[in-house]
Amino acid sequence: MADFHQNGNIAQFHNLRSRPVEELEYELSTFAQTRKISLILPCLYSELEGPALENILSELAKVPYLHHIVIGLDRATEAEYRHARAFFSVLPQSHRVIWNDSPRMLALGAQLAEQGLAPPEPGKGKNVWSCIGYLLAQAESSVVAIHDCDITTYTKEMLARLVYPVAHPAFSYQLSKGFYARIGGGKLNGRVSRLLVSPLLIALKRTIGDRDYIDYLRSFRYPLSGEMALRAPLLPDLRIPSDWGLEIGVLSEAWRNLGRKAVCQVEISDNYDHKHQSLSPEDATAGLNRMSTDICKAIFRKLAADGTVFTPNVFRTLKATYYRSALDLLEAYSHDAIMNGLEMDRHGEEKMVELFANNIMTAGQIFLENPHETPFIPNWNRIHSANPSFLSDLKAASLADEADYAPA
Repeated sequence: MADFHQNGNIAQFHNLRSRPVEELEYELSTFAQTRKISLILPCLYSELEGPALENILSELAKVPYLHHIVIGLDRATEAEYRHARAFFSVLPQSHRVIWNDSPRMLALGAQLAEQGLAPPEPGKGKNVWSCIGYLLAQAESSVVAIHDCDITTYTKEMLARLVYPVAHPAFSYQLSKGFYARIGGGKLNGRVSRLLVSPLLIALKRTIGDRDYIDYLRSFRYPLSGEMALRAPLLPDLRIPSDWGLEIGVLSEAWRNLGRKAVCQVEISDNYDHKHQSLSPEDATAGLNRMSTDICKAIFRKLAADGTVFTPNVFRTLKATYYRSALDLLEAYSHDAIMNGLEMDRHGEEKMVELFANNIMTAGQIFLENPHETPFIPNWNRIHSANPSFLSDLKAASLADEADYAPA
């Protein structure tokens, strides 16, 4: 069943459990005969030792329609890369582990730096960008899905529901965004979405007036979900943020490049949980503290690109409006938790709202003081234009790493 949430007119597909996953997989296997489907897994080496990834691989091993899986491995030594090769070898599908810290990959990064095209910082955005480059060099995929490696409640049904709208040949969707209820362990989760993004969008609407882009973002049930699927023609022109604004950045790119009817959201699970980031109130460069600032900057940049004028006074008003909106929503969240027998740390969430309010001002100040900041990694069309051999060099480097460093 589909409906249209709020006023953004984005098609929204609910998981009614009316179709077994085996039926979805059978259809996807049929689609995949002419539309090859690949999966990107951006991964930190530390996640190999976490509680989620082993089960994710066990579930993925049962998926019949995947053509290729690309694992982008960050923060790994040579020995850890060898171990990761062995760890991911349980996958029966064609797959490749890209060691982003290998000497070859670092040399390619230095090459881009000389041309002024290097990603400004390591992180999830750069990881996904590198994996997209590899798939573009491979030139075989028609549909590319992305999801995180810390989902503790992962099932193969999540992937099937995520890719179905963009894999179906009779559908016109170019981007599918996953959503789900953020409840786990008897708690109301999804703190950044609930306590920052939702009230910030309300506050922006009140402060700067109606904007189609704001309505578009508000139409997503869970805009910060890391689960998305795209048709491959979108990838060469996709500008990916290098910071924690990846998810908002991809939605913004879809807004720039696609009409609303080409974007949908699909409920992929009714039981979702993952590793929770710490707030890190004492460290502005870590955890939800850093994430909240980067998300604010991503939204401000997009609005400015569409003609919104920001001043210090606007940001001061926005902070005050956000704070009031967040407290109003917090009251509703508290009632929701009580009605559903869920735990909620009201005091802790109010402290989080205070931190986010301050970070709105921090993000605004950074935005105003750095007008020449380049927030996006150059898209692959630009990389190819500046260096036509780079994509093939990237693919060759990953193949050479695989040949030189055998699994542990």
